[in-house]
Formats: sequence, structure tokens, C-alpha cells
Amino acid sequence: MAITKFGFPTTIQFGPGARKLVGDHLREAGVKRPIIVTDKGLAALPVMADFRSGLGAGLDVAVFSDVYGNPTRAQVMEGAAAARAHRADCVIGFGGGAGLDVAKVVAVMTTHAGDVMEYVWDHPKVRPIDGDLPYFVALPTTSGTGSEVGRSSVVSEDDTHIKRIVFSPRLLAKAVFADPELTLALPAHVTAATGMDAMTHNIESYLCPTYHPMCDGIALEGMRIGARALPVAVREPGNIQARGDMMMSSLMGAVAFQKDLGAVHACAHALSTVADLHHGLANALMIEPVMQFNLEVARDKFAEMAHAVGAAGADDFVPWLKRFKASIGIPASLSAVKVTREQIPALVAVAEKDIAGQTNPRPCTRADFIRFYEQAM
Repeated sequence: MAITKFGFPTTIQFGPGARKLVGDHLREAGVKRPIIVTDKGLAALPVMADFRSGLGAGLDVAVFSDVYGNPTRAQVMEGAAAARAHRADCVIGFGGGAGLDVAKVVAVMTTHAGDVMEYVWDHPKVRPIDGDLPYFVALPTTSGTGSEVGRSSVVSEDDTHIKRIVFSPRLLAKAVFADPELTLALPAHVTAATGMDAMTHNIESYLCPTYHPMCDGIALEGMRIGARALPVAVREPGNIQARGDMMMSSLMGAVAFQKDLGAVHACAHALSTVADLHHGLANALMIEPVMQFNLEVARDKFAEMAHAVGAAGADDFVPWLKRFKASIGIPASLSAVKVTREQIPALVAVAEKDIAGQTNPRPCTRADFIRFYEQAM
């Protein structure tokens, strides 16, 4: 048996009202000049004004809110410039996956030289993240990416929109404040799409062949929680128990995918790059063909997943996914969200190079990726 390195070091304050603990936490940490990194939509809502005022005395707070869509290099560099201008000693990530991913690398680029793209893992002369970083805390406002507990950040190139990954354990938040009250205002379609992102993380990480039984246990429980909570959260948006359960399922999925992911994510990343599709929705639309492909090599694991979510058995897991997605209002096909067959060659060109596909339980060829997209149409 080979040596495997892993860790679960993030401190999490979880539950309704957790956001109200941030100010005291920062004062105890000696923070003076935090900058909140968030997206344009959130910045204009009362929840942001309430959060900012609730931080209390003794903190000189700035806000950078020029995050939107799939986060880009330009957004990161502008955020870092704003943080340096504020002389920030702390970055508060407040938002969904995009806002939190930008916040992590804003923290890096506040104290590191060069361009953020020089820190992506596959850069030929990748720069090390070895300097001191501003104190970083994270507050998720969606239940999907789990970026608040992740040690990576996905940033798109400005011109090609290709997603790049900055990875370092130093990107981990010093503390996470996971408050399901922050998700109460999410519309049903966003709740559904982000929830399917969380479910996909749990499913793909469990199927990933990397050895990590701790993550496997977390992934199965994350699936169990999400399968029961997501339809309730979509149907009853004010149900704080369901919102909290989905936030936990999201956290668990992100912890579990320390193992890595699979071809669903490779396909989804391409859809975001080529068609600018929401990441969670892209995962939801691609999961069935990839899971049907994987069933042949992971039948025992499919049986375990079926047991966790309440499906009838290994062969019922993919049909269960179809029924589950229909119950929460996920569109039935790629064509329903205006992705065209003419885009398949461009999608495949991106997907087959994506690192997530390299840890799929069954190796994928170019022909397999073509078939996945054709079946999802």
C-alpha cells in the first residue's frame, strides 16, 4: 500500500446566524483592515449592508464587488489592486463559487508579484505561493461548489475563457462561517443547479479511484443528505433545515473531492468555457451519460450510491438521477439550454484536455467525449 497524504484542517462555524460571529473572530485574530470580495449582485442586496454593518467597531472595511459570471484573470488582478490600495490585512470571501474563488487568489496576489496565471498548477514556470497571505475567511451564499473549504481556485483566461486552476493548501480559509440563512433568497433554479453541483462532487469523488476511505465515507453521507434535502429546498425555499442540509452536503462534497473528480466535470468545464453555461447546471446536464459509461467498471460503488440516495440498486442509479433532476426542474437536455451540435467539436477539444477527466474511474477517449455530448443533447 502506497503512502497517501491528506488533511482536514479547516475550522467551520456552521448554522443559522454564523455570519454574526465574523467581526469578533477578526478582532480576536488582530485584523484591522479587511476587504470583502463579493459579486455585483450580492453587493447591491440588503444582506451585504447588514453583514458589513454587523462586523462592528474597530474594523476599517472595504468592498470589492466586480466579480460576475465565471471568474476571470482580470477580476482577480483588479481585486488584488483594490486590496493593496486598501492596505488590507484580511480578505473576506462572501458569495457563491465565483466570489470565493476570486477571493482566494485576491489574497494571493495581494502579497505576491506577477500575474495570477503564473500561479496556475500547469504553468511551465509556475511561481510558488510562498509569501505571507492576508488573513482569509469565507462565507458561502450558495450550496454547491463548497469553495469555502477548498484549497484551489478556478480562474478563466480573459480571452479564451479556458479555466485554469491555482492550487495550494495555503489557499484554505482560516475559518469558514457557513450560515444557511444566507441562501434563503436563492431562486429555485439556482438552488437546483448549485445543489446538483454538490451532488456531482459527492458522486464523482466517491467514484474516483484514488485511495481515500475518509473521503469515500464523507461523499456517501453527502449524497444521502443532498438527495433528501435538495427537493425540499427547491420546493420550500424558506425551509432552514433543508437549506442547512444542502450547505452541509456542499461542504462534504468539497472535502471529499480532495480525492479528485471525473469526466462529468471535464465535460462541464468545457460547457462553461465554450457555451458560458453555469457550472452546476453543466454538471447536471452531463452526469447521466458519464455515469452510464462508468457503471460497467464500478458496479459495487453504484450499488452503495443507490442505497445512499434511495434508488433500487446499481442499475437504477442513473434512472434515479433522471427522475431526481426532473423533480427539481433541471432542463432535460443541452439543446434545452441552447447548446448546439455544432459546438460539440469545440466542447470535446476542451474536455479531453481537462485534468478532471484523468481521474475518471473508466478512461475516456475522444470518441467517448463525443458520445457524452451527443447523448446529452
